[in-house]
Amino acid sequence: MPRGARALPEACRERLQTADLILHAGDVVAAYFLDELRALGPPLQAVYGNMDEPALRASLPKEQVIEVGQVRIGMVHIPGPIAGREQRLVARLPGCAAIVYGHTHVPQVEQHDGVWILNPGSPTERRKSPFRSMLELDVSGRKLAPRLVQLGT
Repeated sequence: MPRGARALPEACRERLQTADLILHAGDVVAAYFLDELRALGPPLQAVYGNMDEPALRASLPKEQVIEVGQVRIGMVHIPGPIAGREQRLVARLPGCAAIVYGHTHVPQVEQHDGVWILNPGSPTERRKSPFRSMLELDVSGRKLAPRLVQLGT
């Protein structure tokens, strides 16, 4: 937030308010923004990122696995180097149907060995991505369907 937009785009905020759960893959940056996300209503699960202030690092896990219905979703901020990234993530968080990571701000929605590897990009700071974005995940039973949502340039 400090270097990018100062507020979430309205389209992002609206989607978050109607979600059943919010996942944040790190770089919340400041505790006040984590509080803003929690105030939107749905439960929030987050991991800390490299840009997060010390209080956030102390209050959030570096990585975690959550269960949504019958689906396990791994979360981590820094995925490591691009070479071998998908294989490393699958090995790092075994048994997950999906792994959500952040850090790069570049969206990724693809499967590797049957596991969804997902990066939502960023709704506020696109960096090398051609657009700002977020992901919506539809979970039904053991099935997970991700959808990348473009939020503009």
